[in-house]
Amino acid sequence: MKAKLLFSLSLLSFLTARAQNNLGIATSNYSAINSLYLNPAGISGCNEKIVINIVSLNIGVDNNLGTFTKISNIGNGNTNVFNVSGNSSFSMLAPALDAHLPAILVSLNDKLKQSFALTTRVRAINQFNNFDPDLYSTITSSNHNANGDYNYQSSNFNWTAHVWSEIGLTYALQILDNGPHKLRAGVTLRYLGGIDYLSLKGSNLNVSYKQGNDTFYASHSDLEFASNAISSNSAVNNGVQTSDILSSVFNSKSGSGVGMDIGLTYTYLIGSPDPNGNINDGHKLTASLCVRDIGAIKYNEGNFVVNVTGNGYLTGTGLSNNINNYSDFRNYMAGQGFTADTGSKPTKVYMPTALVAGLDYQVYNRFYANATLIANLANRQNYGNSYYTQFTVTPRYDTRLFSFGLPITYGTLAKDVKVGFGIRFSGFFIGSDDMMALFSNNQHGLNLFFGGYVPLYRKTHKHTEPEPEPVAVPESVPQAAPAIVPEHVPVPEGTDKK
Repeated sequence: MKAKLLFSLSLLSFLTARAQNNLGIATSNYSAINSLYLNPAGISGCNEKIVINIVSLNIGVDNNLGTFTKISNIGNGNTNVFNVSGNSSFSMLAPALDAHLPAILVSLNDKLKQSFALTTRVRAINQFNNFDPDLYSTITSSNHNANGDYNYQSSNFNWTAHVWSEIGLTYALQILDNGPHKLRAGVTLRYLGGIDYLSLKGSNLNVSYKQGNDTFYASHSDLEFASNAISSNSAVNNGVQTSDILSSVFNSKSGSGVGMDIGLTYTYLIGSPDPNGNINDGHKLTASLCVRDIGAIKYNEGNFVVNVTGNGYLTGTGLSNNINNYSDFRNYMAGQGFTADTGSKPTKVYMPTALVAGLDYQVYNRFYANATLIANLANRQNYGNSYYTQFTVTPRYDTRLFSFGLPITYGTLAKDVKVGFGIRFSGFFIGSDDMMALFSNNQHGLNLFFGGYVPLYRKTHKHTEPEPEPVAVPESVPQAAPAIVPEHVPVPEGTDKK
């Protein structure tokens, strides 16, 4: 069914994925195809002449509702993977997936340091924001209903599951070259192809549930629901197959839109020979600023849109029997005391817009330290997704053939510290922005990324000492006459020749 993909995402709601950044690799001086997703200006003057991306995948988990049991403690009768510990409103991305498909990057060795990239991508995010944690416990616990009555209250909440594709064109150039000072700018324009979405948002929802009863009472309700996975004839349409997702990368008929990343970098360069005589064209300090994921996807057709307000009693059976079409659902809600406005109209689903600011410092030779701030700019009351602000420090060792990074992140979602790693050998890499759940029981997330690309690097220039030039003597300076030494000096007669 068409909603199967979104439904499968929602079944994973005990997991939450974080923003896909590949931080252990994306800050490398030799991975421009990854760094352009942090800041498109970063590919100007990059060390690669041509890069062909094969494929890469990033998926992970993170939340503020509970913690994961480390793998070594699972088994021997212990099957509890996730432990709910939060008692305030919870948020989660459940899950988020980012697949970088075939792409190409070309960098010119001209005065402007121009670079171009054509990229393709598929992303999927299922996000719950600001929901009551008791609602999660009731849904996921097999014996929770037997313990008593429950009251749930959520305000300013948003649940959006969205799958879309992207085709991006990136252009970057150097706009200032003043000795060691370099200023570069870049922009990525994207065609966004909407595949499927489902979104529920509202300013308030109070739900009271009675033990052993199929009925619950919803009061002060003010919520909106929209999806292109539901039509006027049925709750779900025909299924989305794998071929549909792949074809939508180039030709989406569900929704479309335009997205953009725009960024600047300032670099203070150094250039000195290493012991082998090679010039290290690295940088002493780089500051970068970027606003990414600007835009939205507009769905014009096939949208099922519902606005519900009021108070009333609802049953699970009643909702299941009447959600098949517009008129039945509207009549059922009206009969229960609610006002329900249903219909089909265009809907915009917004991108997870964020600010990315970074500093990269060359500590010594091939050793670097990077600091990156990713801050949310999206309005979470819109249909759409958003990320949660985080700050990451990544020390790394970086050469053309090999890189190793150790990202250490403070995340504002769970207010915790995450540790990851990134290893690159030529164009192949693997890593994690958050791996401590493998070793600790107190972690809220887990992340993994891997992929490969084929790089063609620029030649390394050898350093040679110039030959000393002869010192010229000005013509106006008089030259001293050479001394004349006689071959024989006569001796007077009578003088002793001793």
